[in-house]
Amino acid sequence: MTENRNFKRRVRARAAKTGESYTTALMYLRDAKENDAPSQSKSLRLAVAQSSFFDDPRDAAALRVVGEEIRNLMRQAHWAGARVVHFPEGATCFPNKRVMSATGPREIGPSDWRRFEWAVLREELDATRRLARELGLWTVFGSVHQLTEPHRPHNSLYVISDKGAVATRYDERMLSNTKISFMYTPGSIPVTFEVDGVRFGCALGIECHFPELFIEYERLNVDCLLFSTTGGSLPNDLAFAAEVQGHASSNRYWTSFAVLAQPGLAAPSGIVSPDGQWAARCTVDEPSIAVADIGNDPGDPARPWRRQARGGIYDPHFVDDDPRSNSRDTF
Repeated sequence: MTENRNFKRRVRARAAKTGESYTTALMYLRDAKENDAPSQSKSLRLAVAQSSFFDDPRDAAALRVVGEEIRNLMRQAHWAGARVVHFPEGATCFPNKRVMSATGPREIGPSDWRRFEWAVLREELDATRRLARELGLWTVFGSVHQLTEPHRPHNSLYVISDKGAVATRYDERMLSNTKISFMYTPGSIPVTFEVDGVRFGCALGIECHFPELFIEYERLNVDCLLFSTTGGSLPNDLAFAAEVQGHASSNRYWTSFAVLAQPGLAAPSGIVSPDGQWAARCTVDEPSIAVADIGNDPGDPARPWRRQARGGIYDPHFVDDDPRSNSRDTF
């Protein structure tokens, strides 16, 4: 009781001193109090999956085969002690733009989503949810998310909790030219969720090309960013994996890179530590998993320092010494 009265007194004193409203002063001091509180490190085991590439949603039998493969990889992750398993973009199906084109396959035009076996997909999603509950395993996987007509679907990541419920869903925001022109409705917001005190963020598709999204997740205090992709459209494309390593290092958080298994895979699925190094990687270009123990490190000075560096701490130290206006030709 006394501590509460003292805190309120501090709020009123700050409001009187700064001219802020009581509410603003309360928010400031409450945040400061939370930041000063000693924080404990949290950790868990993460599995990243590399699942088969499948691109024809008209094939109901193949949709069921892919669904069963996802569940087999979930079982492998569970046996490896994982608390969370992360799958690639389009793990259930990554619809081919020519297969879906209403004017295709030679010409790429607006997608005809009536060709998708939606009822079969829903059955497979339900089976995956039930297994997540049975295993007590958080499961994150890429799938097309149907919207009511005439709206195009989202290209999404479903987050299934260990209770078998859809905890949240991330919809790809920065769509490629083909995706936005002919196939999908873009998402609009970042998505985070927590498991055992570890906070995750989600990104998808080509979003590794947009560093502002990864910086946004750093500001949202994620400990691990889950990035799902098909792996790029060019042969031997290493750019996606290299960018993910850079984002992990520059933002000082774990990053999971989940890619579809394809012949000649140049950059397999893996987990990147906050120093930008691979902590675990799949070793073959076929369906498999890799695991690593991840978490947060409250004692790491690099992340808070980079926040300060981005916050204008250098401004008071600038001097009026613009080299472009200096006409001297000596060093």
